[in-house]
Amino acid sequence: MNAYINGVSAAYGHSFPLFGRFASAAVAVPYAFGSINGNVGEDYTRITRSGLGDLRARFVVNLLGGPALTMKEFRAQKPETTLGFSLVVSAPTGQYSPEKLINIGQNRWAFRPEFGLSYPTGPWTLEASAGVWLFLDNKHTYPGENVRSQAPLFTFQAHGGYTFRPGLWLALDATFYGGGLTSTNGVPGDTRLSNSRVGATFSLPVARGQSIKFLAATGVSARVGSRFDSYGIAYQFLWLD
Repeated sequence: MNAYINGVSAAYGHSFPLFGRFASAAVAVPYAFGSINGNVGEDYTRITRSGLGDLRARFVVNLLGGPALTMKEFRAQKPETTLGFSLVVSAPTGQYSPEKLINIGQNRWAFRPEFGLSYPTGPWTLEASAGVWLFLDNKHTYPGENVRSQAPLFTFQAHGGYTFRPGLWLALDATFYGGGLTSTNGVPGDTRLSNSRVGATFSLPVARGQSIKFLAATGVSARVGSRFDSYGIAYQFLWLD
């Protein structure tokens, strides 16, 4: 099976103080379009899909280090070791039809609590995080009335970033996913994940408070899925006081 998927996403984030610590909240709505072709049984099929994906919201707060600062204080603050917590929520707002085998939306709620540690040393910043995706059931899976469940999916990430100057930086990333076995009507499938991916991100400042980010990632090992390459470009605008 081959898939050619394109997507764009609109996102908004806001940072604020919470009990003296830095916190932020963000929401993103993706739009995807593309084509998929391959064999279904003995028949070759090609389909196209386009529509909104599932909305994602994220809340982040620093637990150790990273106090809430004004912009002037933030600029004068030296980087320090920080421990943070985040919660990502995926809502079933994407395009979905139980009569179709392949959909853009997932038709289920999902939650990912995660802890992350950041350690700056000179121009380098080393980071690691561990989290777990928790899924509610999709009670209307193809061809209509099947119930699809998924076990918790554990995630581990490591990042190394080098800052050339403010706004100009390069980061290398590695990710591992494990678990996530799916079941249909209580019958488990051969879908447990044990996958790893690597990637890179380059941030290029273009004006005050504005930057363009270039992203690339590829699969290293995969028990199921993740054997694909992905590329992206993002424009970031910061409202500064």
